[in-house]
Amino acid sequence: MTTPLRFDETRYQSAQVIIDGQVLRYRAFLGLDYVTMPVDAIQQLNVFVPEPYFDNGQVNGYTRVTAPIFMPNTVGDYLPGPRDFPGNQESFSRGATILQALTRGYVVVSAGLRGRTSKTAQGEYSGKAPAFIVDMKAAIRYVKFNAGWLPGNPARIITNGTSAGGAIAALAGASGNADFFETRLQALGAAPATDDIFAVSAYCPIHNLEHADAAYEWQFNGLTEWHQQHYTVVNNQVKRTSSSGELTASEQRLSSELKSAFIPYLNHLELKDHAGNPLQLQADGSGSFRRFINDYLTVSAQRALSTGNDVTAFPGVKVNNGRVASLDWSAYLRGITRMKRVPAFDALDLSSPETNLFGSRLIAARHFTTFAQEHSAVPAQLADASLVAAINPLTYLMAHQSQIAQHWRIRHGTADRDTAFAIPVILATKLQNLGLDVDFALPWGRPHSGDYDLPELFDWIDNLCQTAT
Repeated sequence: MTTPLRFDETRYQSAQVIIDGQVLRYRAFLGLDYVTMPVDAIQQLNVFVPEPYFDNGQVNGYTRVTAPIFMPNTVGDYLPGPRDFPGNQESFSRGATILQALTRGYVVVSAGLRGRTSKTAQGEYSGKAPAFIVDMKAAIRYVKFNAGWLPGNPARIITNGTSAGGAIAALAGASGNADFFETRLQALGAAPATDDIFAVSAYCPIHNLEHADAAYEWQFNGLTEWHQQHYTVVNNQVKRTSSSGELTASEQRLSSELKSAFIPYLNHLELKDHAGNPLQLQADGSGSFRRFINDYLTVSAQRALSTGNDVTAFPGVKVNNGRVASLDWSAYLRGITRMKRVPAFDALDLSSPETNLFGSRLIAARHFTTFAQEHSAVPAQLADASLVAAINPLTYLMAHQSQIAQHWRIRHGTADRDTAFAIPVILATKLQNLGLDVDFALPWGRPHSGDYDLPELFDWIDNLCQTAT
């Protein structure tokens, strides 16, 4: 009798592709159920394995049992993230990433995840929070349940994602085996295994949503012009349009209120810099935490300058004798410009993707902060605070209620205006304060994007896994 959810290595398709003049041969295991009671057709995964592992071979020093298991997701904007495959050209795909991972000898597992617009056949919503992370955890449990059957080392699972997908990667790393999700996992028929992981790769993660509005206004308060780009997908092609405008007087007042609210939140986190000094904010929003972020920006500018980039193209950056002499915080922010209106995430008219994420089975969207609920422009419900906290990686870093990944790589571009610099800096700093291994940087001039430095990412993974194996 076949064990439910057991990986079957006899059901595969062979494939090969030429990459950089070399032949990459691999096996593809497609459309595998990772739960026994799925509620959406998207709840399947694909597995890709370098061919040499089936003939006692090695790739990049790895074997069938030592290869890292790389788990990228395709989620963007908290929409459904379909399972991926090598060379896939569709929007949000990481097809090129999968190919490069295979050349490094990684086993790649790509799971389809529900998103905020997912619905059942009866028309009810099935992908509102926390569905995306429940599915991700179920996929991880499938991998660990199949230790010894599925090639790769289940003790070396690395998640990867960008934007909302970066938040999923980070949340998976922060919330390993957390009790909050257990009932939901059981309801789907998840495999009887754990869901903690080894390492996280997160690009510009859109997370910590209940504090993201306040952080955004702490950064951009006083900048009243907003400049936004909109992306739509038509025939699998991304089309970009732009819009701009001026904050209303009411929005400017709300901006100041939110800025003020961020200061006590940041101070209560009790963050410390690399030397153990407290990172705090004063009542006007200045302080050691702002200088800490400014130092990250300056270091990034210096690295770019050293490789021949004209960093003075960004306002506020001063260069003397081949060195970045200073970076003026206010001038720099005016140069990159504000992107979003107020509030940036919990829109008062329930029009934002994040309010849609926090809808319920029958309700399309709900507020997720008391601030937005109190100022709502439309009749609205407020999502349960425990749910909002459960999908915030910081929740698990502030209290001992999960098994946290030991290794983290976080990237957020210096030209990224989708969320405040404070949000990834808080995550990285709290992880460092907990004594975890963190590789964090703000790549110069990089907008909201991911997987732009795959050689460096995979070198990081190899350094962790080849040493460990």
